[in-house]
Amino acid sequence: MANNKDPQERTYEETVGVLRERGFDVLDAPGTANRVFLKKYGCSAAIEKNGEGNVRIFAKPGYLIGGEIARLVDKGYQKFLKTTKLEVPATADHLKAIHQFSEELKEASGSVSLYNEALGTVSDRYVYDRIKDREKPVESRPIRPWEPLEKAAAKAIPAGRGRKRQA
Repeated sequence: MANNKDPQERTYEETVGVLRERGFDVLDAPGTANRVFLKKYGCSAAIEKNGEGNVRIFAKPGYLIGGEIARLVDKGYQKFLKTTKLEVPATADHLKAIHQFSEELKEASGSVSLYNEALGTVSDRYVYDRIKDREKPVESRPIRPWEPLEKAAAKAIPAGRGRKRQA
């Protein structure tokens, strides 16, 4: 017996119709058949018809900045919206909009919503500065802003080469 809560994948045409009904702006991609750009909540994505007549995401959902879909980059301490020309800190409102847009797009197309994605916004890229250069020997690693001054000073001035303290 099938579970009624299982998503039913919709055809491309059905999905575009549902998205229009739910308030998405649907814009035909110039010079390309069966591809549309979607806009809602200040976010955008592009979908196209795949070989089986269903939906394939052509451009992942992201917040629109200057007419460009920004990618969400997680640097560990802050998420950023990054375009080819600009990088700005992502606010809670940006993240909520991207999350809502993505979930509505999945629901309209009958795609599966994964647990980790349903909890919140998933970044396109993770760039944690705490792991950068960690394979290098300790003395060769750059000084990190969070390191105690004594440790940073020890790295910067090799033993026996620093100024002597006056008593």
